[in-house]
Amino acid sequence: QVQLMESGGGSVEPGGSLRLSCTASASIRDSSMAWFRQAPGKEREGVALIAPDGIKTNAAFVKGRFTISRDNDKNTIYLQMNNLRPEDTAMYYCARMRNRQLSATWANSWGQGTQVTVSS
Repeated sequence: QVQLMESGGGSVEPGGSLRLSCTASASIRDSSMAWFRQAPGKEREGVALIAPDGIKTNAAFVKGRFTISRDNDKNTIYLQMNNLRPEDTAMYYCARMRNRQLSATWANSWGQGTQVTVSS
């Protein structure tokens, strides 16, 4: 079972930016990888997925504000988040996926999460 470790969360004001990282304990070269988030009292929802060939799937709410990327040589994925809004406040998790579908159902490994708080 691959271990995933997120970092980069924090507190920012509305309109600010954060870059999340997720490093795996093993190669992710052949895996789809994704970011999810979960706000208090809400279900975990998919944010973005990147397949082994680099093709990306984004949730509708991303609207060009977030960009997922990967560096296979470092076994790391990233989530660049710009123009953050208070409603983006949540725990953000990375996951290794069984396929290209951005659904928690298809995750087979989860990180511990990193908190993102957007507030003035």
